[in-house]
Amino acid sequence: MKKKLLSLVVIVAALLAAVYIYENRTPSAELSATERVVATLERGGCMSCHSSNPDLPFYATLPVAGAVVMQDVDSGYRAFDMAPMMEALKRGGRISPVDVAKVERVALDGRMPSPKYYLINWGSQMTSAKGEIIADWAEDYREAYYDDGLEGDMADEPLRPIALSLPVDKQKAALGKLLYHDVRLSVDNTVSCASCHGLNTAGVDNKQYSEGVGGQLGGVNAPTVFNAVYNFVQFWDGRAATLADQAAGPPLNPVEMASASFDEIIAKLRRDRQLTRAFTQVYPDGWSQANITDAIECFEMTLLTPNSRFDKYLRGDEDAITEEEKDGYELFKDYGCATCHVGPNVGGESYELMGLRKHYFADRGLPLTVEDNGRFKETGEERDRHRFKVPGLRNVALTWPYYHDGTRETLKEAVCNMGTYQVGVSLSDDEEDKILAFLHTLTGEYEGKPLTNENVQVAAEYDHD
Repeated sequence: MKKKLLSLVVIVAALLAAVYIYENRTPSAELSATERVVATLERGGCMSCHSSNPDLPFYATLPVAGAVVMQDVDSGYRAFDMAPMMEALKRGGRISPVDVAKVERVALDGRMPSPKYYLINWGSQMTSAKGEIIADWAEDYREAYYDDGLEGDMADEPLRPIALSLPVDKQKAALGKLLYHDVRLSVDNTVSCASCHGLNTAGVDNKQYSEGVGGQLGGVNAPTVFNAVYNFVQFWDGRAATLADQAAGPPLNPVEMASASFDEIIAKLRRDRQLTRAFTQVYPDGWSQANITDAIECFEMTLLTPNSRFDKYLRGDEDAITEEEKDGYELFKDYGCATCHVGPNVGGESYELMGLRKHYFADRGLPLTVEDNGRFKETGEERDRHRFKVPGLRNVALTWPYYHDGTRETLKEAVCNMGTYQVGVSLSDDEEDKILAFLHTLTGEYEGKPLTNENVQVAAEYDHD
């Protein structure tokens, strides 16, 4: 009797295992690469958590299990809304490189879905075979999306080199350069764009908050203007869609330049006959807000810092960075930093929650400000509270202090806290040093010369031999 019972148990277990394996089969090879990815993600139950309108499992209504499910849904949606990506995949639309990097990293790690999900929802487990489908798709995506000449294994890297130049109207850019440095954009002729975004200080001012007219302080740390052309939106809260839109903001901001209107600014500029003559040669319709901001945008498109040591490494020079710096880059990817900090600017292509793994603002110990709301300021959507445009990390060794609130004075402190609040790990001293070493390789050149900073940071953190 016991032998029969044992045999029955073995047979049932074998049948269940066979069914489980069958349910976790890869999508048909007859499907296109995109269709296989869609099938994998749908079968994986991604939209059960990563959506504002989740596909909840049947047990979500049960007392204990339901509480666990809703907690997972809340954290999943806060971390990553997959709905735009899934829609783009199905309709052939543009997919964010950040979304691609996030899905690829999770698929290769096999972290999602969690065992408590796939052991109940058979067929949803991210197997190595399914991970390869997504990894191959991500590689094809990058080769098609980026046109930067990377070859071999480097063609699949989430970080990309900065272009040596971008197409731009040189005459407009020359005028934009003059206007960028012109204090007449401010009400009292004391503040220019360069006052807060100095080209001799890595495109920032190395202050927690910048000073506007009358010594007034802004409420957010000034991001660098270098490589800002690569940002998908401008400002920490993304309120400007383009560089021209961004250029229109500070002149009328009561704290920054405090001009009453562009008509007031134009009245001053028009009295400069030489500048007016040059301006109307390029813009026949003369002075206007649109033309002024267009010229500044054209100038800012020239503010690129290519040829960093890391860019040279991406382009095939294995000796451009040290083994320690290579290790730092691998850690940067392994810890998921390169899922948000992607592309040529190593960031600037998505909004992300500040304090994903641990509540940053509760630990900060300072009163919340309007600027701490981040993207919520613009949308009013609760999910966007404390969500910010991811900063680009180019030349980050020169752009202290760090974070939107400028509360981290050194890069070492910023990296350590990113591990705590965004990744949920305590980095070892060795890991911190290696990641810092890598970040120092992102300092590039401006106008053919290595970018430097006239200010000297008090605490030297890393010296490259």
